[in-house]
Amino acid sequence: MNLADLTFFYAPKERLRVTVGEEKSYLTVKPVWASPQSRPNRYLALLDGKGDEIIMLPDPKVLPQPAYGMIERELKLRYLPATVTAIVDARQEYGATYWSVETDRGLREFVTQSLQENALWFTDTHLLLLDVDGNRFEILDTTALDERSRGFISRIL
Repeated sequence: MNLADLTFFYAPKERLRVTVGEEKSYLTVKPVWASPQSRPNRYLALLDGKGDEIIMLPDPKVLPQPAYGMIERELKLRYLPATVTAIVDARQEYGATYWSVETDRGLREFVTQSLQENALWFTDTHLLLLDVDGNRFEILDTTALDERSRGFISRIL
């Protein structure tokens, strides 16, 4: 697939779409990083509405404008983490962890699977949780949380 054959556009105004030459149109395009932690800003997959890969871009910056700008906009929306300020509740059931947290954007409830892969410690106190939908919940400093919140972290992680 030639990058020059890709035409990105919004229709309706909040839904990114792509047409590949005169071959095919994808009604939904979701850009996701293949390795956001180990290779940031490299290997960007464009997925269709079902989660199937349309194309893998080793370096997305090779896309011409305005396509690259559209992809950047979608990535910012997808990878903008919510900062957790308190853990209201957390419980584990059958390998899933159900969280209820206060964030800088209000109360959020989410589910994580496989905490070995989806709880990422950047330092001894900086934690990132990835939910089943790919949303990010960041705790900048676990020691700054209240005692109850720290108890949930120590018990679950």
